[in-house]
Amino acid sequence: MRFIITILTMLVSVSALAKPLSYYFEQDVKFDPSIPTPEQVLGYEVGEWHVRHDQLVQYMQVLAEKSDRMSFKVIGRTHEQRPLVMLTITASDKLGQVEQIRKAHLARLNGGASDSSKQPAVVWMGYSVHGNESSGSNASLLVAYYLAAAQGPEIDALLNNTVILLDPSLNPDGLARFANWANSNRGMKLSSDPQTREHIESWPSSRTNHYLFDLNRDWLLLQHPESRARIAQFHQWKPNILTDFHEMGPNSTYFFQPGIPTRKHPITPEENVTLTKAIANYHAKTLDEHNALYFTEESFDDFYYGKGSTYPDVNGGVGILFEQASSRGHLQETINGPLSFPFTIKNQLLTSLSTFQAAIDNRTDLLDYQAKFYNKAVDLAGDEDFKGYVVKGGADQSRMQYFLDLLRQHQINAYMLEEPLKVNGQSFSEQSYYVPLAQPQFRLIKAIFSEQQRFVDNTFYDVSGWTLAHAFNLEFAKVSSNWGLNVAKMPWQQSVKSSFAALPQSYAYAFKWDDYLAPKMLNSLLEQGVKARVALSPLTAKTPSGEIAFEPGSILVPAGLQTDSNWVSYLNQAQNEFGIEITPISSGLTVKGADLGSRAMAVVKAPKVLLVGGQGTSQYELGEVWYYLDRFVGTAPSIIEMERLGNIDLENYSHIILAHGNFNRLDDATKVAIKSWVRKGGVIWGHKGGAKFLADQQLLKANYLSRRDVASAFDTTGLTYADKDDLAGRQRIAGAIFNTSVDLSHPLTYSLNRNTLPVFKNSTWLLEKSDSPFVNVLTYTDKPLLAGFTDDVNVEQVAGAAGLIAHSYGKGSVIGMTDNPVFRGYWYGTSRLLSNALFFGNAFHASGDK
Repeated sequence: MRFIITILTMLVSVSALAKPLSYYFEQDVKFDPSIPTPEQVLGYEVGEWHVRHDQLVQYMQVLAEKSDRMSFKVIGRTHEQRPLVMLTITASDKLGQVEQIRKAHLARLNGGASDSSKQPAVVWMGYSVHGNESSGSNASLLVAYYLAAAQGPEIDALLNNTVILLDPSLNPDGLARFANWANSNRGMKLSSDPQTREHIESWPSSRTNHYLFDLNRDWLLLQHPESRARIAQFHQWKPNILTDFHEMGPNSTYFFQPGIPTRKHPITPEENVTLTKAIANYHAKTLDEHNALYFTEESFDDFYYGKGSTYPDVNGGVGILFEQASSRGHLQETINGPLSFPFTIKNQLLTSLSTFQAAIDNRTDLLDYQAKFYNKAVDLAGDEDFKGYVVKGGADQSRMQYFLDLLRQHQINAYMLEEPLKVNGQSFSEQSYYVPLAQPQFRLIKAIFSEQQRFVDNTFYDVSGWTLAHAFNLEFAKVSSNWGLNVAKMPWQQSVKSSFAALPQSYAYAFKWDDYLAPKMLNSLLEQGVKARVALSPLTAKTPSGEIAFEPGSILVPAGLQTDSNWVSYLNQAQNEFGIEITPISSGLTVKGADLGSRAMAVVKAPKVLLVGGQGTSQYELGEVWYYLDRFVGTAPSIIEMERLGNIDLENYSHIILAHGNFNRLDDATKVAIKSWVRKGGVIWGHKGGAKFLADQQLLKANYLSRRDVASAFDTTGLTYADKDDLAGRQRIAGAIFNTSVDLSHPLTYSLNRNTLPVFKNSTWLLEKSDSPFVNVLTYTDKPLLAGFTDDVNVEQVAGAAGLIAHSYGKGSVIGMTDNPVFRGYWYGTSRLLSNALFFGNAFHASGDK
């Protein structure tokens, strides 16, 4: 009998799940019949199918055309050129004055009139930053319809007291992929079996954007057009409430903030928590009325400021995270019974509406809190024991420009030094920049430069350290006094790229490897047929401008090697496109160091990269490698799934990259083929799980400590069951920044200009330092922790371990790194190790044998 009931619940007709508007809205809500319903435009009821992004945009456009309460704007485009859209919604008599309302709202945050009695609250409604958590975006259809068509005193009160910014899809590319998956894998009879294909996506999932990034970690890092467009709009308005609608596992219920009380960022004011709890009461009341199960103050936290629900907290607003148990497709059997897609949408609609009521009732408190947040920032900065941060500039202008532009997008001003400055024994040249604390973004400045290592609660849902200057490998220091500080009057602004005069005919040409875009410029030249060499030792060359020194890693382009008649024009185009000066060299006979025909000038070739993906690999870390190679190296890796690797001719590739994953799934024949390919001259790179695979196959001559080995160092004597979660938090490294010592003479470290390099670590897997000489390229320092939490037991084990090991294998090279060099796309410092491996991976020779 139970078997029969299960079968019946697993097969439900589509028509049985088609829910009319009366399912979603209370019976007493009246709607303007002149405003089209979603069904009238889409051709189906909300929840019957997963809405495609183009359909979502179409409906929002129709509403904006039909309603005098809302306007429609495209604020940007995704990598796949889908529009990022924003609806601005308020009372019809205020919509034409919305720009004046916006300016008045911002003026209050800059010392303007503080009376909040007549000012509207700004409420930002954001849906489905994860593409396969689509109940949010589908609910946005109903939210928009309600705002456009609802009639009566309740909607009038809402529209007269708020400006609502509705972002129906924070991740259009992911949403489009998932709608296609869910819709194409369902039948007329719906299966609720959790194991059916509809509920289990193939690799990679639609959670991510085009480059497989989690956009809910990019609000602070701004590596993607979706985030950059959104942050620009955020600061155009500075909302009082920002909602962030997600989904979680099917066997859960519904979550809304507050999260775990002890896991907020210490910079977030307590008043933010008070307002969050006040707003939570409205969600609880609404869900209680509908007998919906929910929970709060569990699991999720408010620490990392790079998420949609936390970025507002450091910008004077209140961010609210919602998590709905996911049907993943249209219907799924769970521990709570059958979970339908319409039900998940309804919960997201209900808490959207309760957010509106909370905004109305708490309007003055929200407005006053935000005004105080900004207007007291400069006074709070004055209470600190230092004045700001100075960040050291250098030869790598592009990397500094990317850093400064990131600050600018967050409304943080930086000022160029006009005189050198010495701080705590460190010298900062005029190419350095000063970031004063005394500005409206005082709290965010402290957060992004923070090196805090101990917290009230040391368990983190996401990373505990994200110091941006460390990620960019930029030295910085606190400035305790304004004495001797002389900075530019105007803050940094993006400058126009330098233009260079046409190059004269010469014996050879050279450019330095310092600039972050040098790999991309080199690859562009190589792909056009320009023949180049890399200097493996320093030299001083004769040039029309006199003697110029070139460090190892500098790129030489001798005239005698070229076969394309247009090669000099390619050089001219390249230096102007990338902003990197190319220097003519008058003679092959150098003043000092190796001559241009020396064997110390190694051949460099355009890399042909095979990036291994598929089931068992991390789509995030593969995507980060792909994005870096595409954006900053200008090369297109061939992404090939593990299961296809045995059918691929490896001889077509110069490099294989193994990002994090379990590569022991490869069959024995493929493992043998990889070893043979490396032995013949291939370069293989692996980090984290990729490095473990190389060590397991004895390609990488190194020992390692597994996560279990590291965890076993913790004393568990006397612990009770209640200590289980605390121990697990101590044993892991959720995400912290560590320092490494650098072998600056190694080709893999060319362009690094100091003997230490910060790395990001979110795993306890460790490579042991090799006893072989010349192969330990990075080694963790004796006191390696720079920022974020890591238990002392783990710090002791990390100290002195290997960060990167590289050695020869036959004619080829093997490179293993403990950590991800391109984490979330913003680790501009360590990413150069990867591009160096692409161009100089065959330029070193060292045995890994002891």
